[in-house]
Parts: sequence; C-alpha cells; structure tokens
Amino acid sequence: MKGKIFIATVFIACACTSAQINQTMSEVNKALGSEQPLTTDEVIAGLKEALVKGTSEGSDQASMLDGYFKNPEIKIPLPPDIQKIETKLRNIGLGKEVDKFILTLNRGAEDAAKEAKPIFISAIKQMTVQDAWGILKGENNAATEYLKRTTTSALREKFQPVIANSLTKVEATKYYSTIVTTYNKIPMVEKVNPDLNDYATTKAMDGLFLLIAKEEKQIRENPLERTTEILKKVFGYKK
Repeated sequence: MKGKIFIATVFIACACTSAQINQTMSEVNKALGSEQPLTTDEVIAGLKEALVKGTSEGSDQASMLDGYFKNPEIKIPLPPDIQKIETKLRNIGLGKEVDKFILTLNRGAEDAAKEAKPIFISAIKQMTVQDAWGILKGENNAATEYLKRTTTSALREKFQPVIANSLTKVEATKYYSTIVTTYNKIPMVEKVNPDLNDYATTKAMDGLFLLIAKEEKQIRENPLERTTEILKKVFGYKK
C-alpha cells in the first residue's frame, strides 16, 4: 500500500522542476512514515544503472554472431525496392547472391553494433533530474525513448561510416552491386538502386533500440532482472 502511495504521489508531480521534485519527495517521506523512502539521488542512480544494464545487454546481443541474422525481431531484410523484385532476381539465377547479401547485410549490422555502447553510456551520464523523473513516471519503454531522443543523431553519425566499413568488409556491398547491376541490365525494367548505407544504418539502429526496450521492460516488470540493490529499491516501488 505504501509503495502505491509513493507512486501515486510521483505521478501527480507532472511538472519536474527541482523545487517541485524536492517538495514531492518531502511529502512522500511523510506518507511512508518509518519505511525507508527513495531519495532523488537514488532514483537517478537507479535509472542510470538500469539504462547501462539495458543498453549493454542490448548492444552485446546485437553484436554477437547472428545477433541480427538469427533474431527474427531485428533481422534486416532486403531493402523495400529490392524486395519488390526478389522473385525476378531468383528467376534469373541470382538466388545465391540474394541470400549472401541478406546474410552479409546482417553481419555488417552485427559488426557495427559494437560501437553503440559508448554512445549510449555518454548520454546516460548526462541524464538530468528532470529526465530521471520523466522516465520513472513513464511507460515501459520511457528510458529507451529517452535514449532515442538523446543519441539518435550521434549514433547515426557514428554508425554510418562503421556500417559502410562493415558492409564492405563482409562483402555485402559487392553482392548488392552484383544484384542491382544485373537486374538493371534487364530491358524494360524500372531501375533500382536504393541507398544501402542509409538503409542498413536505420535498420541496425532500430534493432538496437528494440533490444534495449525489451531489456528495460524486463527490469521494470521482472524482479529477477533487478540484479543490484539500487535497482530493486527504485523499481520495487513501481507496482
């Protein structure tokens, strides 16, 4: 019951200025009586720790061999323009190249995902009191949405050259070039040549954020995922 009082009070605190947060904390302390309440510092520390845990595990999962390729939730398919002509490509003998391209496209994303963690950690370190309370009051993916807002630009900037490098390294670019060049030689077809680097960057980032959102939801809903005392305390209050 006391935990519910705490959360109800927090949810009433819609405006997140420092003064209002402090006032809310004071009221919560009185409501909880002798029970040891959360402090603002604990809320921030707990949320930062949850974010570090979620982003680290999400990035680690994505960067493993088959992290993208064998995960149907984030596997990167053919670009939409190429999907439209996949049957034709297979009919003209490019089936193996199509399969190799899909595999190497995902290998490139797995390779690039290794670069994501430091970008996320940097954003987490800059989290403000207002950010923390907004996340605690938010939905099961509020922390992930915070990361999207604060890291997407930096992540894309970092990812694009890494993706380009990775796609070249695993020969995705070569297979892509073969597919597109061969298809475009067919008379009377609409030429295709989508921006592979931009497509792969966007899909790789989408996959990372999806994994992080799943980790965040687990921490919020599953007590077994709260592996430290601060995580247990912060998220234990939110029933």
